[in-house]
Parts: sequence; structure tokens; C-alpha cells
Amino acid sequence: MSFDNDNDRVVSGLLCDKDIAKVREAVCIQVEKVYDSCKEKDCIEDVKVLFKHYHKVQKIINNSINVKCKKAEVIDVYADVEPVPFKRGFFTVDVKFFIKVTLDFFVSRLRGGTKICTIPGIVLFDKKVILFGSEGNIKIFKSHFTDPCYDVPIKSALQQDNQPIAKVEVAEPIALNAKIQDLMDKCFEDTCCFDQFPRGVAEALDADNFDDSDIVEIAGEDERCYPTRRVVVTIGLFSIIKLVRDVQLLIPAFDFCVPKKKCIASTEENPCELFETIEFPVDEFFPPQKFDFPRALEEEAVMQRKAEE
Repeated sequence: MSFDNDNDRVVSGLLCDKDIAKVREAVCIQVEKVYDSCKEKDCIEDVKVLFKHYHKVQKIINNSINVKCKKAEVIDVYADVEPVPFKRGFFTVDVKFFIKVTLDFFVSRLRGGTKICTIPGIVLFDKKVILFGSEGNIKIFKSHFTDPCYDVPIKSALQQDNQPIAKVEVAEPIALNAKIQDLMDKCFEDTCCFDQFPRGVAEALDADNFDDSDIVEIAGEDERCYPTRRVVVTIGLFSIIKLVRDVQLLIPAFDFCVPKKKCIASTEENPCELFETIEFPVDEFFPPQKFDFPRALEEEAVMQRKAEE
């Protein structure tokens, strides 16, 4: 196979009329076909925040003047697919989002002044949708070698049954609001067993945990702490939920997809040459003004119209 003459080859990108005539063959490929999907724009309002070290954090919550949500991040998503009774081809998709929030607590010191304590927490959000996933009565087995270094037989493992596969795409959440609620009528327990959480969720809180010395400085050494307040946040979440199945599709093919661009090597011999190809980051030193920022004027006009309504 020769790739010397690249001028007549079709490359990835937009096609023109003359490219259609260059279809060489029909190719059978194994892909995940989307049978149904939906997009969601959820405003998760006033949902409570769970903390790993609840009793320690509660002292800070009880003595806080204010709280602000700095950041929200989806760190894990669990999805379960079940067929809808008496509705062939349709499935319920139960989705659980594990959202990590980073909170700034503004608290008063015992000796005067204020202190900002940054503490991570977890927000849980459950969602259920119904999507079409078709029907299938097959089981898929995939054969593979357990270790290429040893002479062992090929093993087959069940990869998928006749259920469709749920896929969830999530954009970065928007932290809209955070506040502290006073409980006047009853006490409550916002504890949660983190041992039942996925390991990655619990480890995400250990990475940036707060310092225990903050508690003594704020609330003293008294171990007693009664829950009189709790933290709730409001988060905006954009997601797309899909049901897919592995299928074989027949598609037109032009040729093998051979890259035309040469790789740029970064070695010890030419680091300065590579650095010279990088443009000076002017915007980092001089942030763009409103009229230079993409869509800033349009967004301002939209907000102005909503305010006037």
C-alpha cells in the first residue's frame, strides 16, 4: 500500500461533491449505536451536603457566619437499567450522581477576627428516565489472553447480556448558591456511611481535607457538639443520558485513515526550538475587555432583557 500521493486522498473533515465518487468499499464495523437519548437541565435546589468527618465539621457549621460554594465537580455516576413492565423495548435508567462540592466557611475565632475554612463535601442526586432500548436475545462473549507472557489457553468472559448499556455525559456543574439553615423544630443527623460509597468518592474528600486545628481555634476543645444547623447548596447540572447497543453497521469507506501531519518531537536537543513555536500568551497578562470577550455583549443584553421583564 502506497501513500505517496496524498493530494487525491480523502481526509477527515468536510466533504465535497467530488469526494463522494471516491468511495472504495462498504465496510462492516462493530460500534455502539445510540437507540435513544435525552438531555436534561437540572437545578438541584437546597440539597444537603454530606461530610466525611461529620462531628468535626458540625462545630464549624454551628459557628459559621456565612458559607460559599467555590466549586462543584461530578466525580462518579452510577446507572442501572431495568425493563419497563408491559412496555416492550423501553427501559428505566436510574442514575445516581456523586457531586463533590468545595465550601468556604467564614467563621469567627474565639480570640477575635474571622477565618476561612475550606472543607469538601458530597452531594447526592438521583434521577430516573425512560428510554427506548429495543430488544435483544443474545449474550456476547469476548475471548482474550490472560497474560501474553505465559502459554495459557484463551478464556472467554461474558461481556454483555441482552440489556442495553446506559451512558451518561455530564458537563461541569455550576455552583449556584450555598447557605446555612437553622433548625428550630427538631434535631437531625446528617451523617452518612462513607464506607458504602464508591472508593473513588471517599478518596476524593481525603485529598483536600481540612486541618483539625481549625476546630479548636473556632469552637474550643469541648467535644460536645449538637447539630443545630446544616449546609445546603444549589447546583445547576447539564447531562445527556443514552441507551446504546453493540451492533454491526455497514458504512461507506474511502480508505485507511492515515495521518498527514508529522509529529513534533520534544527532545533534550531542541527544547528551545519547540518553545519558540509557542505564541506569547498576551491574554494571560492582559485579560480581554468586554467587547473583545466572546459573546459577552450578547449575554449582557439577554440578562438586561430578563431584568426588565
